[in-house]
Amino acid sequence: MSKKLTFQHSLAVCIGILAGAAVLGATAHAAEIVPFRTINMSPLALIHPAPAAGSARLLAPRETEVTLIADAANNFAIDSNANESVHLDGETYRVALDLRYGVTPWFEAGIQVPFIGASGGALDSFVEGFHKVFDFNNGGRDKYPQDELLFSYHRDGTERLHYDDGGFGIGDVRLNAAVRLHEGTGESRTSLALRGSLKLPTGESSRLRGSGGTDFALWLTGSTDLPVGEWGHLTFFGAGGGMVMGDGDVLADQQRNAAGFGTLGFGWSPASWIALKVQGDWHSAFYGTSGLRELGSDTITITSGGTIAFSDRTALDIGVAEDASVKTAPDVVFHLALSHRF
Repeated sequence: MSKKLTFQHSLAVCIGILAGAAVLGATAHAAEIVPFRTINMSPLALIHPAPAAGSARLLAPRETEVTLIADAANNFAIDSNANESVHLDGETYRVALDLRYGVTPWFEAGIQVPFIGASGGALDSFVEGFHKVFDFNNGGRDKYPQDELLFSYHRDGTERLHYDDGGFGIGDVRLNAAVRLHEGTGESRTSLALRGSLKLPTGESSRLRGSGGTDFALWLTGSTDLPVGEWGHLTFFGAGGGMVMGDGDVLADQQRNAAGFGTLGFGWSPASWIALKVQGDWHSAFYGTSGLRELGSDTITITSGGTIAFSDRTALDIGVAEDASVKTAPDVVFHLALSHRF
């Protein structure tokens, strides 16, 4: 599929958020700018998810944050070369409950419990219609049935992966921790934290809800807030780190045991109750010895949207993610994250 116009998508999302926020503006306030909690929703990457960047600011001692995250992705990537072929057609879903707790002024702990699903879905007609309106290449979608579910991979004449059953179940649970390295004060604040996570093999690998192995990730995340007078404030954020992946059950002889990942983005809050955000996420390939982009290439996704704050402690993220590096991630992912602090 040809590369899509991410800026047009971003603008449409931002306009939609502004329209909805105009109705809520009388009561909503205090939109904090933090990275989107998005991951690569491709079925072969979802089992080894590079962790979301997370906030550079830790919770206060004895403060708790609960976030309900929901992602719906439309996948269509069919490719082949002399030795391999891959067919990724279907929708993947992820609903995760994420808990964070401030243990001390400098330490935070948490847990994330995801539920993973797949189906033929209902977004194919929407995506094809969107491509038609903007005269984008459909990438051969019209040659295959709509709302089909089939994830398969062949190598050297052997089918190495076949999944067409769908369903929903628990994924790999992630234990999280963070250490505060720096916390600025005043209007212009720079924050830096060291975050880590341990992903446990609780998901069923045969149904692509987990990898079957234990993964460990460690990364730095930072942000800088800049007031811009009557125009509100800007926040620039970024993260970078690495992940060590234990031997899994899915394409075990091709799986790599290490990967890098990173995030870079910014947000603008024109009013205290709304923020508009754009971010790019990258991770290196999770599989080796493959000439197909779907397995052997690095991934770059762009997420655009924003945050609406319903109160000082409750906020909703709305975003749309796209595959800036074509075929390495889903065509489109719709992202929601509702957070509340106690």
